[in-house]
Amino acid sequence: MKTFFAILSLAVAASQVAAVCPGFNFAIGNAIPEGNGVNHWNVYDDSCNVVDGLTTNQNPCDVGIFGCSPPPVLFNEYTNSFTGLRYACRTDPNSGVCGSDVISVCCRNDGN
Repeated sequence: MKTFFAILSLAVAASQVAAVCPGFNFAIGNAIPEGNGVNHWNVYDDSCNVVDGLTTNQNPCDVGIFGCSPPPVLFNEYTNSFTGLRYACRTDPNSGVCGSDVISVCCRNDGN
């Protein structure tokens, strides 16, 4: 009987695993302060694995891999550092968190 409940518990836990940004390729977290004016942004895959990122003490909209919208400023584009592919980004009410990093936008390749 204990084995049955152990298997049932694992099945319930597995069914609760959800994608961080359902229907998207990537998720970008919020700024993580590194000290001395330096911030870091993680780019996650749908399983919350860090796959890319940007560390800078400058405006992330002007350097690196992100494009930004007019005010209110959000990342609206991500260019993959490894493939050069561009992804359109936007907020999504179904986005979640990766560890303690709250997702700010979700990104997918819309053919660009």
